[in-house]
Amino acid sequence: MSSNSSTSQVYDPVAPCLTLPRQSRQTLNSLAGKTIGFIDNSKPNFNLLVEDLSRELIEKHGVKAVVKQRKRSASQGLSESLMNELVSQTDAVITGSGD
Repeated sequence: MSSNSSTSQVYDPVAPCLTLPRQSRQTLNSLAGKTIGFIDNSKPNFNLLVEDLSRELIEKHGVKAVVKQRKRSASQGLSESLMNELVSQTDAVITGSGD
């Protein structure tokens, strides 16, 4: 007897947070009216990707604004002051990679 069932694996894109308990984290129910931040890792072409993503988020999902911060290099983190500035201006932050 053969079985024709198949399974799918779904990944949760939310990285574990080491500083906040899971129940204290915030999630967005909608993107409408929100300000979204992007951290550009300085790799080639990420700036092109983020421009397209920004336009899609605004036009199709009602995002109010997009704020971008660029790292000095892909191997360095965003400075604490720039990270604090980005967090204070946004409802969610997306970090990206390009090549």
